Amino acid sequence: MPLGLGRRKKPPPLVENEEGAGGRGGAPGEPGGAPGGAGGAAPPPPALRPRLVFHTQLAHGSPTGRVEGFSNVRELYGKIGEAFGIAPSEVLFCTLNTPHVDMEKLLGGQIGLEDFIFAHTRGRQKDVQVLKSEEALGLTITDNGAGYAFIKRIREGSVMARTPQVGVGDVLEALDGLSLVGARHFEVARRLQELPRGQRFQLTLTEPRRAWGELGILVILGYTGMGTGSTGMGTGSTGRALGALGWALGPSAFEERAVAKVDDLLESYMGIRDSELAATMVELGRDARDPDALAEALDSQLGDFAFPDEFVFDVWGAIGDAKAGRC
Repeated sequence: MPLGLGRRKKPPPLVENEEGAGGRGGAPGEPGGAPGGAGGAAPPPPALRPRLVFHTQLAHGSPTGRVEGFSNVRELYGKIGEAFGIAPSEVLFCTLNTPHVDMEKLLGGQIGLEDFIFAHTRGRQKDVQVLKSEEALGLTITDNGAGYAFIKRIREGSVMARTPQVGVGDVLEALDGLSLVGARHFEVARRLQELPRGQRFQLTLTEPRRAWGELGILVILGYTGMGTGSTGMGTGSTGRALGALGWALGPSAFEERAVAKVDDLLESYMGIRDSELAATMVELGRDARDPDALAEALDSQLGDFAFPDEFVFDVWGAIGDAKAGRC
């Protein structure tokens, strides 16, 4: 799960589905941003930049901790581990301003000065038997940037929607006993897609640890918002990107159309929806002159998928239609 698709040649350092390195900086004059001021003065040295501190809790309930000095997902999980005395590998994903498993509030590439971080940690592990009765399982899968792929959405009426033991937020640990830990979301999607129709398989899942009955934990813990009056953190707005964490650009109209079309093609050809993979393919095909150029770009980055020629042609056509506003 990202807050914005943006252009992915230089991903922001903190994104839901990958651990970035470097990436775009903040706004001009902010830490990590372009030189600011009318004269193009260089940004202040690190020692003079403000130390940004964020408040955090474990989603199932905990005292409030403080985290600072992180610039990517792995570092954030490490800081959360230090704050609560747990291993960083216990953290599955984070949400902003809610302790619930809300995929619309996943921590992505942008974080505001007033945002409160809730860390969802490992809960119950379960083994689930599934019959692949249809080509499409109905899953959208993303990953946390630190080795865990998890379920972001389950399509209504799908095979997985009819499997009550499977839920949004569940981490996919193993498929038929083979570990999925460390695999990217599209690698997990490909393994599930390659299973033949009619085959029964076993998924080992770990669900996020639940809050106390999922009842009003914000009130129980005394959290009433992170306004400047209670935190003394300054007057920065929630929509402002944080220095080294960079800006996450929202998707353009072209990207929204193209990703939707390519996601439909992925379901048609591969039997599974994956908006992050679709976004990657749109980025790779944005400047492709013809289907052959697109095939070369896909092979260089996603060669393991071995996309058939007719699929590549349809993807190239979908991107062209989106550019021309025909979809």
